[in-house]
Amino acid sequence: MQRHDISRLPEVDKDKPKKKKFKKYPIGYFHIDIAEVSTEEGKLQLFVAIDRTCKFAYLELHAKKTKMIAAEFLKNVIQSVPYKIHTILTDNGIQFTNRSKDRNAFAHIFDRVCYEHGIEHRLTKVNHPWTNGQVERMNRTLKDATVKRYHYESHDQLKEHLYNFINAYNFAKRLKTIKGLTPYETIIQSWTKDPEKFTINLNHHTMGLNI
Repeated sequence: MQRHDISRLPEVDKDKPKKKKFKKYPIGYFHIDIAEVSTEEGKLQLFVAIDRTCKFAYLELHAKKTKMIAAEFLKNVIQSVPYKIHTILTDNGIQFTNRSKDRNAFAHIFDRVCYEHGIEHRLTKVNHPWTNGQVERMNRTLKDATVKRYHYESHDQLKEHLYNFINAYNFAKRLKTIKGLTPYETIIQSWTKDPEKFTINLNHHTMGLNI
């Protein structure tokens, strides 16, 4: 029987796994998540939002993680940027959406804020937390730079350090994923190319935090 060298068999296109392209979106697609951090005074809830396109990040620290606080946080995110937010991605936590057994209840307060501002609220797949990976990576970065490296005697010390870090990140950190620009430079670039996506003239707007 003739032997065949399988290494010389022709490749069949249908046998190759298709590579999925990372879908590009205009600025205004935010990932939001909550992480727990601690100081000597106790625990705090770190609310974090990051734009998947320009990588601009916004954060707040709160004593609790209720749906009302989540809704207020979203309002502050909207106010913190000078452009239109078109999509929000969160997990299925009760801070962001009604539980399945409450599907007939009134619309969730977080969804009502989205509706009022014309924002589409998307949810990650249940048991697939990595689908919100961008903001989870930012959470790890924030923790690695603060609570995992330093001991904080007070909440105020942590707030000050987070404020300084996120400002340096947004306005000075050059990122490979956005071609070596800072998040703020990417926003400026987008404003120059597509001013219709913006709600406020950047010359009259200061982007900042409310932690």
